[in-house]
Amino acid sequence: MSMATRTDTQSPALHVADSRDLIRVQGARQNNLKDISVEIPKRRLTVFTGVSGSGKSSLVFGTIAAESQRMINETYSAFVQGFMPTLSRPEVDVLDGLTTAIIVDQERMGANPRSTVGTATDANAMLRILFSRLGAPHIGSPNAYSFNVHSVKASGAITIERGAGKTKTEKATFTRLGGMCPRCEGMGSVTDFDLSVLYDESLSLNEGALTIPGYSMDGWYGRIFRGCGFFDPDKPIRKYTKKELRDLLHKEPTKIKVEGINLTYEGLIPKIQKSFLSKDVDAMQPHIRAFVERAVTFTTCPECDGTRLSKEARSSKIEGKNIADVCAMQISDLADWVRGLDEPSVLPLLTGLQHLLDGFAEIGLGYLSLDRPSGTLSGGEAQRTKMIRHLGSSLTDVTYVFDEPTIGLHPHDIQRMNDLLLQLRDKGNTVLVVEHKPETIAIADHVVDLGPGAGAEGGTVCFEGTVEGLRGSDTTTGRHLDDRATLKGPVRSSSGTLEIRGASTHNLQGVDVDIPLGMLCVVTGVAGSGKSSLIHGSVSGRDGVVVIDQGAIRGSRRSNPATYTGLLDPIRKAFAKANGVKPALFSANSEGACPTCNGAGVIYTDLGVMATVESTCEECEGKRFQASVLEYTLGGRNIAEVLAMSVTEAEEFFDDGEARTPAAHKILGRLADVGLGYLSLGQPLTTLSGGERQRLKLATRMAEKGDVYVLDEPTTGLHLADVEQLLGLLDRLVDSGKSVIVIAHHQAVMARADWIIDLGPGAGHDGGRIVFEGTPADLVAARSTLTGEHLAAYVGT
Repeated sequence: MSMATRTDTQSPALHVADSRDLIRVQGARQNNLKDISVEIPKRRLTVFTGVSGSGKSSLVFGTIAAESQRMINETYSAFVQGFMPTLSRPEVDVLDGLTTAIIVDQERMGANPRSTVGTATDANAMLRILFSRLGAPHIGSPNAYSFNVHSVKASGAITIERGAGKTKTEKATFTRLGGMCPRCEGMGSVTDFDLSVLYDESLSLNEGALTIPGYSMDGWYGRIFRGCGFFDPDKPIRKYTKKELRDLLHKEPTKIKVEGINLTYEGLIPKIQKSFLSKDVDAMQPHIRAFVERAVTFTTCPECDGTRLSKEARSSKIEGKNIADVCAMQISDLADWVRGLDEPSVLPLLTGLQHLLDGFAEIGLGYLSLDRPSGTLSGGEAQRTKMIRHLGSSLTDVTYVFDEPTIGLHPHDIQRMNDLLLQLRDKGNTVLVVEHKPETIAIADHVVDLGPGAGAEGGTVCFEGTVEGLRGSDTTTGRHLDDRATLKGPVRSSSGTLEIRGASTHNLQGVDVDIPLGMLCVVTGVAGSGKSSLIHGSVSGRDGVVVIDQGAIRGSRRSNPATYTGLLDPIRKAFAKANGVKPALFSANSEGACPTCNGAGVIYTDLGVMATVESTCEECEGKRFQASVLEYTLGGRNIAEVLAMSVTEAEEFFDDGEARTPAAHKILGRLADVGLGYLSLGQPLTTLSGGERQRLKLATRMAEKGDVYVLDEPTTGLHLADVEQLLGLLDRLVDSGKSVIVIAHHQAVMARADWIIDLGPGAGHDGGRIVFEGTPADLVAARSTLTGEHLAAYVGT
């Protein structure tokens, strides 16, 4: 027998490649990590736990996932890298055994108002192809069904080559049919402007007539308005002729020359439409958003009835339904409709579309419709929508990184999410999950617990091992893992009611309900049952109602807790008063900024396609202020030293003595109340965890004057130990005479409630009804709803 054909009967030795079964991290120092080292098993489900701010995201996202993405980016040519975001190497000594990382985070899906669930998941693209093949009457290519494509008509001379150098010129007409509604330009709504909000007609432009944010006569706008020649900038706007007013408001983009410079003049309204209205309202800065809400009214487009599509696109149908009809259907119903189409000529397309739509139902999003604007999805819904494309993926040996995938999920839905995570693992992938929910921690093959505290008190590995080992450990997570709430005994009595009658937003079915005031009222129900539709549609916007939603706070490296909460204003004024100088000197974003780094504290060196190098400014040593400003003190501390204080230190500092500042002390008290006493006042917002940002937002919004506070999923990003502190804060708020309405899935919040309103029984058109109203004890005793069953199991009755 030749050596080539010999069969070895002995069991083969382990191949060297099979020994690479760990991701090794050594010496990680990203953000607050303290030189930690961990070994994470591949092709297993690893859950990272710890209090909010302990360093979980810094390890998983800021170190492991970031380095994987950076190394993949480096495989592209220098030309391609020039178009990609530059990523710097994380602060870590060794990272070994990395695989391709796919991040599925909680970031809202694009703020573009043209983006819908259908366009974000390719479902619309498949439907457009389907209608272009089967739709009757046939109107054209898939572009004819797209609300993002204009119809174009053109005519002119074309040159036809006839061989041997002979040409002939003929007149031709070109037409490309797009599906965009010409009236609303594919937006589904038309806008109307309140001109009195745009300008003060009694003033001239030079006198400051314009009241649009950012439109000042001191800058380029002033030079353009003065030099365009279309109107007199010294004449009050009320005295403008019709032509002058039209040029000011509606003129099309026109080339002009001002002071020898070529510029483009455009009327105010088209300029506002391009700069402000092209963005999702929720993504705007607060002052821009307030202006838009005052100046612009949005009404459903009368021509397309909000479908965004042209009449041609709406005329083409399959089995009596046009593309707008099917996009408006609940996805679970649309999947049944597609399943009923029997057309062999497009079978591969139908199979792919069917698989995609079934993925929505499998992941618990069957209640959505494809025409739902993607900017209106909650963080949890957005994360699950991103998951859909990975469920049927043929890729294996990939590292999937999830950031609290159970956010926004009812206890009933968490099991389905757990099954999906295990399904990804069983295909041979490494699954890394940052999570606080005990139900998901319980399915982990491996657990890494970080802590023991948050911020500077965290950043170390407290435990590595199995879930059983964690349960027996003396870590904060281990002690709280089996926490169970007890039902509230005597509940508060109502001081009045907030009436809702005939609520029909989204899937609500004419709901009538009285929300009790002077109590902690919790609104529950499975995902998609209509909780947010009921509260945001019928309670938000009323006088005296303060809404604190799930939207993530945004901020640059220059933003910090002091600037975001408004704390820096009283501090600057106190420093200015004590030293007899201007408050602007005590802002690193204004006159007091270090001239070398412009108040950033660091110098950025751009190295082209390589990662930008960040180094501490040698002039101010990272303190961000000029040396002369640091000579001014308040209570023996300069402004840089005050910004380096923790909230707890600062609260004590501004409470008495020379530095006593009641306005600053009040804001610091609210930050301490939400459990952020450890946070440094000058810590950049970009380094805060999701839970820290959520609580910072809560502390800021609670300063607003109101009688009713609405909180949407306030436990997002909070550890089991932090939830108890939040509940104490809500109780104190109610005891002070306020009414608190909480949309929540966390059983500990339900158990603490005075009154529960449960929606359901299912999601989408299977929900939208009130299935229970009463106390938590009554809900548990009745066990008539899914919420009642899960709450009873949680409290152990």
